[in-house]
Amino acid sequence: LAPYRGWFPVISSLCCSNFVYFYTFNSLKALWVKGQHSTTGKDLVLGVVAGVANVLLTTPLWVVNTRLKLQGAKFRNEDIVPTNYKGIIDAFHQIIRDEGVLALWNGTFPSLLLVFNPAIQFMFYEGFKRKLLKKQLQLTSLDAFVIGAIAKAVATTLTYPLQTVQSILRFGRHRLNPENRTLGSLRNVLYLLQQRVRRFGLMGLYKGLEAKLLQTVLTAALMFLVYEKLTAATFTVMGLKHSRRH
Repeated sequence: LAPYRGWFPVISSLCCSNFVYFYTFNSLKALWVKGQHSTTGKDLVLGVVAGVANVLLTTPLWVVNTRLKLQGAKFRNEDIVPTNYKGIIDAFHQIIRDEGVLALWNGTFPSLLLVFNPAIQFMFYEGFKRKLLKKQLQLTSLDAFVIGAIAKAVATTLTYPLQTVQSILRFGRHRLNPENRTLGSLRNVLYLLQQRVRRFGLMGLYKGLEAKLLQTVLTAALMFLVYEKLTAATFTVMGLKHSRRH
């Protein structure tokens, strides 16, 4: 069961995060585009704004998710402080009690930089989608799956070094030697990147990218596939024509 450690907080975090992102993105798009053709630039801006809203609202969930997922794991680094959480609620309680409310927003700075990840993903996805819809009436299941996978692969590769730093800061149980201070967020992003380069070289910034791509690309591809099918089904039930400009 070790590979499924922390599956429930992951599902909870993903549901909340995707809801906030899709709802914000499409609401802002409806207000700004107003039935006209969207552009790559507009998609990127909307993606960034939706990403910022998502980060500020859901970072506490991802902090708890990271802590629970790594709980019980064996670390070779003795400077990492072990945790003992009974569940999501207990994790929230212990973090607030021992580290303060702001600890729930550990890693917010790199997360804000990482709003370009979903923004780039949506920009490529919407761009590919518009090109396909010029040649055909609607996306097939394979179309949605493939362009969703490609868009996420590009976004993940471009932003992976920051995702690594984000995970370290969210875990928050690593201490900075020799001062033995808990890692902060803003001031240590560059420090962590430099340390990774020193230990593993430039390619160390992309250590573990293969596993990350397998996880995120498949997740995003399935998400976009389900999203397109649910959207089409909703329009059909409501008796509305699914706009090709969507």
